[in-house]
Amino acid sequence: MPPSRRRRVVPILLAVASLAACSAGSSPTPNASSTTAAGRQGATVSASSAAPSAELPGIDQAPSGPRYPLTQEAGIVDGIDWRMPDWVRPAENSGFFSESASAPDGVLVRAIDQSWRQLQPAQGGATIYTETGSAQQMSFESLDQALAEPGDYWMRIFASGVDWAPEWIPQVCHVEGFAPDYDGMSHLPIWDDCVWKHLLAMYHDVFVTKGLRADPRLRFVWVLGAFTWAEYDSETINDAIATGKLTKEQYLQWFSHAWSDLVEIFGPYKAKLAFTGEDYTWSEGLGDEVATLAKQATDAEIGIRNGIPELFNFHLNEAPAYGSHIQPGGHLIVDESLPIHDGKRIVAVENECFTDCGFDAGDDLEYAVTQTNLKSLQLRANWVYVIPTQSKMEQFPQLWDWVRLSVGHTAQTSPDAWANLREAEDVYWRDNDLPPFDGTAEWTNKPWVRNLERWVVQKDVTGATAHTTDVDVHADVFTEENGQAREGLATAVARGDTKLAFDVDDRFLDATDPDSKVEIKVTFWDAGGPFRVVGSAYESDVVKPGGTTRWRTATVTMPVTALAGDQPGQTDLAVVADEDSDVIVRFLRIVRLAPPR
Repeated sequence: MPPSRRRRVVPILLAVASLAACSAGSSPTPNASSTTAAGRQGATVSASSAAPSAELPGIDQAPSGPRYPLTQEAGIVDGIDWRMPDWVRPAENSGFFSESASAPDGVLVRAIDQSWRQLQPAQGGATIYTETGSAQQMSFESLDQALAEPGDYWMRIFASGVDWAPEWIPQVCHVEGFAPDYDGMSHLPIWDDCVWKHLLAMYHDVFVTKGLRADPRLRFVWVLGAFTWAEYDSETINDAIATGKLTKEQYLQWFSHAWSDLVEIFGPYKAKLAFTGEDYTWSEGLGDEVATLAKQATDAEIGIRNGIPELFNFHLNEAPAYGSHIQPGGHLIVDESLPIHDGKRIVAVENECFTDCGFDAGDDLEYAVTQTNLKSLQLRANWVYVIPTQSKMEQFPQLWDWVRLSVGHTAQTSPDAWANLREAEDVYWRDNDLPPFDGTAEWTNKPWVRNLERWVVQKDVTGATAHTTDVDVHADVFTEENGQAREGLATAVARGDTKLAFDVDDRFLDATDPDSKVEIKVTFWDAGGPFRVVGSAYESDVVKPGGTTRWRTATVTMPVTALAGDQPGQTDLAVVADEDSDVIVRFLRIVRLAPPR
C-alpha cells in the first residue's frame, strides 16, 4: 500500500497524531429536478447531463480526450458542471503521478525511490545500482531493477536521515543527527560542506555518469532529498540554530548556492529538478528570510512542489515561488512571466490526503476535493500527485477528469477559464505580519482572500459590487488552520448592485477563434433570484432557479465576440439579477467550443 505522507502545517498539527476535521457546513445534496430556459438574440441557455459510465475506461481505451464530453441538451444540472469539449487533450509536461502507475485512473508516471545508503554503502567505493534499500518504512528495489520496468517515472533519493545516509558519512564528516522529527527520524546537516560535497558527488554519479538526467522517461526529481519524507521542512534547521550548532548566516550562505550546485549537475536538464520546500516555512531561527527561500530555488530556474493544498485556504495564497500574490482587495494574481511557468519546469502539488494523514473531511468530502483542486489550478500546477483511492477519483470521476485535462494548460491553450467566487480566511496571515504584509503592502480585508481565479476575474465596479453570503459556509475543514470560507458572492439589488461583473484574460480571448462560440457555465444558488447572462450586445433569456437550497449550473452559449467588453469602464461579462431577488453565484466557467487558434 502506498505510504501516507505527513506534512507540516503548524506546530499544533505536528503535535496531534489523530487530527479530526470539524465541518460547520456541508455541500447541498443534489436531486434530479431541473429548469429549462431558452436563449434569445443569438445566445442560448443550455445544460446537459452526461451520466458517468459504470466503469472508467482505461487510458488505452480512451487515449486522452474527455471521458465526459459536452453535449447540447437543454436544461440545468445539479452541482458544478465539469464536462469538457471533445477536442481538448492533456497539456504537454503535465499529468497525474503516484507511487505506482494506474492507467485506468490516468496515472502514467510511477515513483522510483532510493536511499543514499543503498547507492553508496562503502566509503570510497563506486556508486552501485544493484542493492536494495529502505526509508520511511518503505522497501526499495535496486535502481537497476526499477529502471528495467517500463514507463515514465519520477524520483526521490532519501538522503538526510541518519538511517538513509551511508554509515560512513558521519565518521568522515564528523557530524551527527539533530533532534528527531515528528516521524522519529534524526537528520544529518546537509548544509555541512563535507556532507554536501559527498551528496553532490552521488547526484553526479546517478544522474550524469549513469545518464538518468537524460533519460526521457525521467520526468522529475525531488530535491534536496532531505528531512521527513524528503519534504524539505525546517525542524532540523530549527534545532541546529537553537542548539548553537548553526547560525542563520551560515545556513543562508549555503542555501544561496545549493541551487546553482544542483543546476550545474543537471545542466540542460535542470527543468527536471523540483524543490520540495515551501514559501514561508516555519523557522524561528531564520527570521523574515523564510518569506523568500523557496523563491530563491525557483529563481535558479528549477521547479517547485507543495504537499498540502488540501488546506486550500491556508498559507498558499501569498506564494512567491509560484508567483501567487495577494492584492489589496484580497484577489490573487499569478505572475505567469516567471521562469517557473515557462511550461518546461515542474509546478507540482499533492492532492490525496482527504481521509488520511490524520485528516477526515467528513460530510465536506466532495467540497474538500473540489476546493483542493481549484486551489492547485489557481497556482497553475502542471503535475498532481494522487493515490486513486485516497484521492477519491472513483467517487468524483467528472471532477478528476476535468483536472486531468486542465493541469498544465496556459491561457492560450486552455479549454476553459473560470472564477470560483468566495471569501475565505487565511489563518496564517491572521496570526503574523511577515513581509510583504508588515506594513509595506496593502491588504484591505486581511486575512480574507477573495476568490480563486484562473483567467477570469470578478470585478467590483459601479452597480456590480459583489457581496458575501452565508448560504454555504464551511469552517475548519480538516483542521482549524483551514479557517472559514463563505462560498458564493451575491448581488445586492436593494443597494443598487444588480449584477456580478467579470473580465476575461485577453490572452484567452485572443487565442479563441473569433467565429466560434463559447459556453458560459454559471453555478448558482437555487434558492436565489432569476438572472440573465449578459455580454456585449448579447443576453440570455432568464434562468429561473427552482427554489431549493443547493448549487446548480446553467449554461449559456454565445459567440466569443460577445465577450468584447472593450469600452471604457466596461467589463466583458455580467450575471444580472432579473428581479428584486439577489443572485448568488459560486462558479463561473467559460468553455471554448472550438480549439484555440
